[in-house]
Amino acid sequence: MKNIATMVKLTKEEENELRKNFRKQLENRDFQELVCTLKVGEEILMKYTSSLEDASKEFQNCKNCKGLTECKNHLKGYLYTPSIEQDEIIFSYRACSYQEKYEKDTKYQKNVALFASPKRVREANLKDLYHNDKNRVEFMKYVKEFVFDYMQGKNPKGIYLHGSYGTGKTYLIAALFNELAKKEVKSAIVYVPDFLRMLKSSMANEEENDFEDRYEYIKKIPLLLLDDIGAEYLTPWARDEILGTILQYRMDEELPTFFTSNLNLKQLEEHFSITTNAKEEIKGRRMIERIKDLTKEFELVGESNRK
Repeated sequence: MKNIATMVKLTKEEENELRKNFRKQLENRDFQELVCTLKVGEEILMKYTSSLEDASKEFQNCKNCKGLTECKNHLKGYLYTPSIEQDEIIFSYRACSYQEKYEKDTKYQKNVALFASPKRVREANLKDLYHNDKNRVEFMKYVKEFVFDYMQGKNPKGIYLHGSYGTGKTYLIAALFNELAKKEVKSAIVYVPDFLRMLKSSMANEEENDFEDRYEYIKKIPLLLLDDIGAEYLTPWARDEILGTILQYRMDEELPTFFTSNLNLKQLEEHFSITTNAKEEIKGRRMIERIKDLTKEFELVGESNRK
């Protein structure tokens, strides 16, 4: 598509006005510096004076910028940039060096899918964890073993991490997933209560493909965290048709599975034993046996980090 500036036929008076305005802008050093990088004549340049002025302002912003948080451009991290194509000037947005670095540093995040989970876990980093916290020594030791064994092609057990509210359970597992994401390992973090509601809603709205896609993705993802299990509204469908079948598949395929919960395994068994229909101790016990087969259990104690 041709640029509109080259499609409009100008009168002599309009052309003179454009030239006058262009030459006035040339008095601005930043504008002059920018147009000097474009190897075309004044006849073409003057038709783009307004856009070139916008671009020169953004170039000036970039000269004095010290990071993305200080970016003053229209699109944060991007620079409105002119280029020449067949004697026309085309404008596009180009990532600045800070944005390019940010994209490179966070590229791994595409390997971690979030389902109704807080976005803050995308920034979780093992280096930020408290290695000298006595409550986490054994946990961190196993995390290191897990990373090593998994990258050696083994199938180490996942983790059942329980403890009081706000002690950072989700953040800890997310940090592990992010570490492996940098090695191109795909994972998913699923906030169980909302995920079950999401699945039920897609069924109720007859979104069969949507339901199947989500369910199959979660079931087969290489690493899975079922976050806050035990906080969901339990029904036989949620326990037996969704959670139970996911756990059975992952157990059969030896896919590492992780859990966080405010409940220990004994309390979780009681939770799984009582549905809206009846008390079903055998089915509750069967769920716990699957979780035990999939994981090593750790308890996280401490004060809440949430305000």
